[in-house]
Amino acid sequence: MGIAMFYHLTRRPIEATLPALLDKSLAQGWRVVVRGGDAGRLDWLDERLWQGDGFLPHGRAGGAFDADQPVLLTTGADIPNGAVCLMAVDGAQVTPQEAAAMERVCILFDGNDPGAVEAARGQWRTLTGAGLRAQYWSEDSGRWEIRRDSGG
Repeated sequence: MGIAMFYHLTRRPIEATLPALLDKSLAQGWRVVVRGGDAGRLDWLDERLWQGDGFLPHGRAGGAFDADQPVLLTTGADIPNGAVCLMAVDGAQVTPQEAAAMERVCILFDGNDPGAVEAARGQWRTLTGAGLRAQYWSEDSGRWEIRRDSGG
C-alpha cells in the first residue's frame, strides 16, 4: 500500500508542477497514469508536456500503444499502461481501492479555486478514512514542504 500525496498549488501552475512530478516518478522507474475529468483540459496538458523543457515521453489514452506508454493521460478509470503511480488533476477522483493498489497517488489541486480545495479536502477524508496514509504538501514558502502527514 502506497501513499496519497496532496499538492496544494498556489505559486506554480499545474503545467509547471506536473512535469516535475512526472520526471521524479519516471526516475523511480514507475509508469504513471494522469487522470483528469475533462478531455479538452487533458488535450491542453498534453500540448504543454510536449512543449516543455526536455523530453517527457507520454501519450493519450485510446491509442493502439496505451500499454507501452510510460505516462498515459486519461479521463477513464482504467489503467492500461500498468502504472504504479496515479496523478489526479482537476478534481478527478481516486477511490481508496485504487490508492491502496498504487505505490503513489498524487492529487494536484488549484489552491486559488475554493471548489478545488473543498474537493481535495473531501478526497483527503475519503482516503484517510479508509486507513490510507496521506500527506499534504504546500509550496507557500516557495518550495514544496510537507504540512500534514496522516501517518497511515
